[in-house]
Amino acid sequence: MTDTTTRRGTRERERDEREEEDTQDEEELVCPECGGTLVSDAEHGETVCEECGLVVEEDEIDPGPEWRAFDSKEKDKKSRVGAPTTQMMHDKGLSTNIGWQDKDAYGNALSSRQREKMQRLRTWNERFRTRDSKERNLKQALGEIDRMASALGLPENVRETASVVYRRALDEDLLPGRSIEGVSTAALYAAARQAGTPRSLDEIASVSRVEKDEIARTYRYVVRELNLEIQPADPESYVPRFASDLDLSEESERRARQLLQNAKEQGVHSGKSPVGLAAAAVYAASLLTNEKVTQSEVSEVANISEVTIRNRYHELLEAEEGVPGV
Repeated sequence: MTDTTTRRGTRERERDEREEEDTQDEEELVCPECGGTLVSDAEHGETVCEECGLVVEEDEIDPGPEWRAFDSKEKDKKSRVGAPTTQMMHDKGLSTNIGWQDKDAYGNALSSRQREKMQRLRTWNERFRTRDSKERNLKQALGEIDRMASALGLPENVRETASVVYRRALDEDLLPGRSIEGVSTAALYAAARQAGTPRSLDEIASVSRVEKDEIARTYRYVVRELNLEIQPADPESYVPRFASDLDLSEESERRARQLLQNAKEQGVHSGKSPVGLAAAAVYAASLLTNEKVTQSEVSEVANISEVTIRNRYHELLEAEEGVPGV
């Protein structure tokens, strides 16, 4: 009898708790002001009343993905776990890496037997990741691109583009007779120009393991064979970097751009090195705005001779004098 009473009491308590939870849920679904229906506004992260417009909750966390998909195929393609794929790794980042730390998941040191086992696993993992000569070639080239891009301060989008250019060159069988370093340097040079963050051939050669002549020759070959659309380098694209390295003001940078625009109108820029024109414009602008820097300082930043700066400097000033209204 006692057990029956106890069970009955337990059932009644559970029923009361369920009824209380249902009542709370109903209260949460209605507006506390007017009793209207509440709806969730995912675009603004709010819960609002349909009747009176009262915002009941705000700054809600959106558990959905950060991307949009317009069909099931695109949704499956974008759906992912882990890090996104990247062209900057030879296996696109899809393989597993075994860490170099000889510690377990709790941070404890492994025994000598386990360390030997992990070292064997690392060796075999590395062998499986680069199964053939093409993958080994790609791994070396992408490592070179990443090293040079880091030394030149190029952004990630340039590295990604350079990796795609090199992959295309490898697929088109353009490497026989040319070094891996030469083609990877040419790919990086082309990618920097395509992205509007160009580096001069001298700057590229300073971080590359191949000579300047080979880089230029390979670059022309790769661009021709892959039909890359690359516009001539604009002198103005070099100005921000030179001005930043020389600690010049925005006024000087703006003045340098104006000098280059005047030179384009007069046709002075045709056939001239864009780096030389940009360096001369920065030097002239610094003098015109009383932020004097020496020719040697500009020469060191731009990696060109002082003679070139002097020649282009006079040409820029003559071009400005020939512009009406200046």
